[in-house]
Amino acid sequence: MSNKPAIVLVHGFWGGAAHWSRVIVELHKKGYTDLHAVEMPLTSLAEDAERTRKMVAQIKGPVLLVGHSYGGAVISQAGNEPNVQGLVFIAAFAPDEGESPGAITQVHLPKAAPNLVPDSDGYLWVKPELFHESFCQDLSESEGNVMGVTQKAPLASTFGNEVSNPAWKHKPSWYQVSTQDHMIHPDNQVRMAERLKAREILKLDASHASLASKAVEVAALIDRAAVALQK
Repeated sequence: MSNKPAIVLVHGFWGGAAHWSRVIVELHKKGYTDLHAVEMPLTSLAEDAERTRKMVAQIKGPVLLVGHSYGGAVISQAGNEPNVQGLVFIAAFAPDEGESPGAITQVHLPKAAPNLVPDSDGYLWVKPELFHESFCQDLSESEGNVMGVTQKAPLASTFGNEVSNPAWKHKPSWYQVSTQDHMIHPDNQVRMAERLKAREILKLDASHASLASKAVEVAALIDRAAVALQK
């Protein structure tokens, strides 16, 4: 697999790098060993993109960036590094120039929008008791409860951070749509996927947590993207 790009996985809001655990297992099965998962602070788009850029800069050779949820905004911002060859969006934001995840959300409000609550320090949480139905209704209730308790809340202000010079305008991209997503409205996902002229749009009957509930299919999409970059 040495001729294929390294894969850098970028998590979204309300989770960390470990949200990619099942996809990592599936990619290992396919022979990928040059895998990396960024752990971001979720404090601002600039800081999260910089953390991602630093990881990419440590990799000698080509990189395929994969972003879930808000991670799609991060790879859009950080993906112009010269060794990044392509982008894969997993139920993710793909903002245009001057656009923020919050602005995209307002186009079609997701079902779980009322389940988000800010705290006194400015962090935005999914109500833990509603995390399963909001984020990962196609996983077991116990898994949803664990995700709800261990969620990594972003600063609410990050929703308003705008992307500049999105990398998907310059790099080949792929997009996975979750048709039962309660966090990013599926209509918004389809609109973004079509706008970035994705080489493949994969629609899965999945929640926002498709990287966990449909890890086999998500890993297969990442593999197809990695192979395509070598043609």
